[in-house]
This record gives sequence, structure tokens and C-alpha cells, in this order.
Amino acid sequence: MNKREHIIYSIRQLIPYINWLYFYHAWQVSDSAEKERLRQEAEEILFQLDKTYRVHALFLLADANSDGDDLLVQGVRLPLLRQQHTDSSKPCLCLSDFVRPLSQGESDVVGVFATTVDAGMESDFRHDDYMRMMVQLLADRLAEAAAEVMHLRVRTADWGYAPDEQLSIADLHAEKFQGIRPAVGYPSLPDTSINFILSQLLHFQDIGIRLTESGAMRPHASVSGLMLAHPASRYFSVGKIGEDQLHSYAKRRGIPMELVKTFLNASLFPDK
Repeated sequence: MNKREHIIYSIRQLIPYINWLYFYHAWQVSDSAEKERLRQEAEEILFQLDKTYRVHALFLLADANSDGDDLLVQGVRLPLLRQQHTDSSKPCLCLSDFVRPLSQGESDVVGVFATTVDAGMESDFRHDDYMRMMVQLLADRLAEAAAEVMHLRVRTADWGYAPDEQLSIADLHAEKFQGIRPAVGYPSLPDTSINFILSQLLHFQDIGIRLTESGAMRPHASVSGLMLAHPASRYFSVGKIGEDQLHSYAKRRGIPMELVKTFLNASLFPDK
């Protein structure tokens, strides 16, 4: 399989898929009446934003295999990290575990994706502190909603491994679908510099995403990651990694140890 597509969403299309829980958390609001007032105001702003701005999703479905703790996607090596913990009764997971090994001689499929908002949503309101914060939080939710809608389409049509899926939006937010969508910067993909490799495959710049020196995305309201279909795939936290895995990861990435340490600082044991 080799399919790459750029989808442009209107804000109106995405409003039903917004997960408001994180929006309320960002405002530190817990009172039901205040939540309702805040959501009503946010939706009015969203309908105004819909007149000017759009949200973008870019995805690639590609032949792939695992090779140890790496993925090979269209000939590009994507090094990953494996859990390290002391509980011998639990497996130490790596995302590559959910992709068919290269040694089996048959290819699997892996999805790569990125979503983002029009850059103006983060720059056009800088002279109004309240609107700047409100629009930024809404932009973050829209990028996540675009990933949700895009992944739904991929599962049921483009990849089509779950053509009969019929889930409510609440079920989607609860991730009751088959497969996972691990995002860069989250516990199973903690190294944001992986974005340089994902962009090599996907060309983030085609939807206006640029990367900082550490691999962070701009606009800030952007999401990137992988899509895996294996029925047993699940989310996990890599947690802290030891010196042995740090050396292995640096070698597999082909970059100096000191640079890897800056990328993985939050994932290292304190004495590393």
C-alpha cells in the first residue's frame, strides 16, 4: 500500500468531534454552569473562525515492517524506544511489536499523519490576550479533532481494516476503535525529534508545519504520529530509559549521544 492524502476540513465539520474535557481543564473550570457558558462562548467564536480559517490533515499509508525496535517505512528507518521496568511479569513494550517483523518476508502497513491549523489562528489575535488564549486553546482542540476524523476515515475507508465500525463520538474519544494512534511527544513516542523522520516521509511543510531545532511543531496547534492497526496494539508509557537503551537509540538514529540526551532529557534517569 502507498497512499498519501491532504484533507482540508472546515471548522464546522470538526466542532462535533471536539473533546471539550481538555478545553475545560485548560481553563481550570469544574462548575457545570460555568462549563456550559464557556462552551457556548467558544462555539460562537468557532463559527466566526470558520469564515476565515481551515484545519489540515496529511496522512500516508505505506508498506512497512518492524526490525527489532525500529520500523522500516518505505525504506526509511524509524527508531523507537522500548519500555524498561523491573516487573518481570509484564512485557516491555515497543510500538514496533505491533507491526509484522521483516524476518517474516511479508510487508505490513503503517500510517503516518500530521494535522494542523492555518497559521493565522496563532498570530492574528496576538494583540488581544483573552482572544489569543481562547483561540489557541480552540486551535489545539481542532488539531486533535482533525486527527480523530482523519483516523476514522482511514480505518473505515482508506486503509479499510474496520469497514463496519459504528462508534459514537463518545466511543471515539474513549478510543474504543481497533488500533491506536500514538502521537509524538506522548508517553509511547516521547522524542519530539522523531518529527524530522516523519516529515521526511510525509513532508509536513505541505500543510504549513515547520519544525524547531528540537522537532517541536509550529503552529503549536499541530499533532503528528503513527497509526497502527494490530488488534492487540495498545498505548503504554516508555517511562525512564537506561544507559544501554540510550546508546542503542543514538546508534540507531545515527546522531551523537549528547544530542540524543537533549531530545530525551525528560525520559532519562536523573544520574544520566
